Amino acid sequence: MMPRNVPVLKRGLGKTSERVAEIGLGTWMMGGGSKPDHSKDKECIEAIKYAIELGMTHIDTAEMYGSGHAEELVGEAIKEFPRDELFIASKVWPTNLRYDQVLRSCDSSLRRLGLKSIDLYMIHWPSNEVPLRESMRALEKLYKDGKIRYIGVSNFSVELLEEARSCLSVTDVVANQVEYNLLSRSIEVDLLPHCRREGITITAYSPLAQGKISSEVERGTKLGRELVRVARKHGVTPVQVALNWVLYRENVITIPKAVSKKHLEEDAGASGWRLDEQDYRALCDASAS
Repeated sequence: MMPRNVPVLKRGLGKTSERVAEIGLGTWMMGGGSKPDHSKDKECIEAIKYAIELGMTHIDTAEMYGSGHAEELVGEAIKEFPRDELFIASKVWPTNLRYDQVLRSCDSSLRRLGLKSIDLYMIHWPSNEVPLRESMRALEKLYKDGKIRYIGVSNFSVELLEEARSCLSVTDVVANQVEYNLLSRSIEVDLLPHCRREGITITAYSPLAQGKISSEVERGTKLGRELVRVARKHGVTPVQVALNWVLYRENVITIPKAVSKKHLEEDAGASGWRLDEQDYRALCDASAS
């Protein structure tokens, strides 16, 4: 594994002057799935703290994770760190996208997080029930009131992303959080190039395909063998190669979820170096086979 001698590098957020850790921490399934689970609270809090110490200062959560309990865990973990060193992102669930519901959801998230403002607040999934203009109007209200610093979306197509942007008058959408990994590359067709042209950050979730990347290595598939080859070349692990592959495009950051110190260190170690184009292309070819 690559030694941890430098902090996780940062990248620009959208067209703003904000710099965000290129490898952050996702918190899905921390504190429960669709309902709270307090059985591993201490472990999760310590994991979030350790991630921040490693430089993974971008912490991503949502009101839906553990029915709000993930936000509570994040709030507890970040108490001892300087606020200006952290970038906290959260999301509003599609059942709460009416104007007043968005405002209430944000207030509830702020309370659970113990914050005065959320750095990036996103629509978690688009809704077929609520006009997007109504939801975006609420997000812009929160922005104007200083309760959120930046507006984002998640799981939005190019068309929905542009519709969302057209609804804003004093700011812009800075990020779109979508699934992106070696086994899920559909955003490369239109969304990724569009966001690159428009200066919008892609936040890649499930960058390790929820364990499927490691399975490729274990099974010795073509992709698995290529990951091992590149890992040996760079003196890193196959997981670090897979994460670094996601970061190859300059407008992409990522939020792997991990709890153990070993996995957190491994994730952080995917920053600070870059794949060369030849290895990047070889991995692309292997993943397409």
